[in-house]
Amino acid sequence: MLALLFVFLLGVNGLGDGFKSLGRDALEAFFAATENPFMGLIVGILATTLVQSSSVTTSLIVGLVAAPENPLPIANAVPMVMGANIGTTVTNTLVSLAYMGRREEFHRAFAVATCHDFFNYMAVVLLLPLEMLTGYLQKAATSLAHLLTGMSGVKYDSPIKGALKGAFQPIKDVVHALTDSPRFQAIILILVSGVLIYVALMLLVRVMRQAMSSRVETIVTRGLHQAPVFAILVGVLVTVMVQSSSITTSLLVPLAGAGLITLAQAFPITIGANIGTTITALLAALAVTGPNAEAGIVIALVHLLFNMSATLVIYPAKRIRGIPLRAATRLADLAIRSRRWAFFYVVLLFYGLPTVLIVLHELLG
Repeated sequence: MLALLFVFLLGVNGLGDGFKSLGRDALEAFFAATENPFMGLIVGILATTLVQSSSVTTSLIVGLVAAPENPLPIANAVPMVMGANIGTTVTNTLVSLAYMGRREEFHRAFAVATCHDFFNYMAVVLLLPLEMLTGYLQKAATSLAHLLTGMSGVKYDSPIKGALKGAFQPIKDVVHALTDSPRFQAIILILVSGVLIYVALMLLVRVMRQAMSSRVETIVTRGLHQAPVFAILVGVLVTVMVQSSSITTSLLVPLAGAGLITLAQAFPITIGANIGTTITALLAALAVTGPNAEAGIVIALVHLLFNMSATLVIYPAKRIRGIPLRAATRLADLAIRSRRWAFFYVVLLFYGLPTVLIVLHELLG
């Protein structure tokens, strides 16, 4: 597990080196596109649905923001992080489709899966406009990052950056031997770093799931019958343990399908999984070095504060928290009447809607 974590941090660190070498011109088009917050949101959704992991997406965003040269502006990255939150919900929704052959089980499983979708979309609808008007997430995260990284004039210095730099040097040497073009060297470094991040996270999730599987099931089962605040903490703990919110929420789907849990019991654990998944971006921020290292910590804290804000805004009030539950139940009612609506929902929400918005942006832009 520690070896895989090191490889993951190595990839994040290498990503910054790659973008440092890529040059400003190659990034201007991407940065210009993501100046529109809705385009940044779409990028986050599509990237996460394609790789099936918000952890991969947010780690890449940390690397972009903390790049030593030509970094992605934090304001552009905030909607991308929100989009990653939406994209990660596709996994447990797809898991629920396995129950389509059994009417009652499918209704329960699909409702539990899609309440996560509705909660995260609702969070974005409420908080993205607020962030655009006030910038409260970025401001709060920046203040917190200053508190964490600088006290009495002493700046934070990652204790593992030397090891990461030394471990990545042989990769850079091989890349430099392959081509003399700085542009191609940068592209290869970015691709290699992306592969390292993806593979390390997937293997890390597998190792931790195998090591913690029985404990995770025990913790979740106990948490289901506790107070909602405790259930949220269970969702946080389990997700930190397995390093994947998709595993936590997907574990709830078969429990719901079997009738062992209700939608109301699963909902707070789902919310806790949202908060727990932010640990990956915070770990990625530890790997970044250079003049923009603090920016990496800021965007990681934005991810944490966004999910905590969504929880505080939506969950405490019964009427508000009932919105995603009612929407999920009604969608499940529709899905069991006609199974094609379930497929249509997944394709439209996670792929169709972002694609349509991109086309409209190009036509109107």
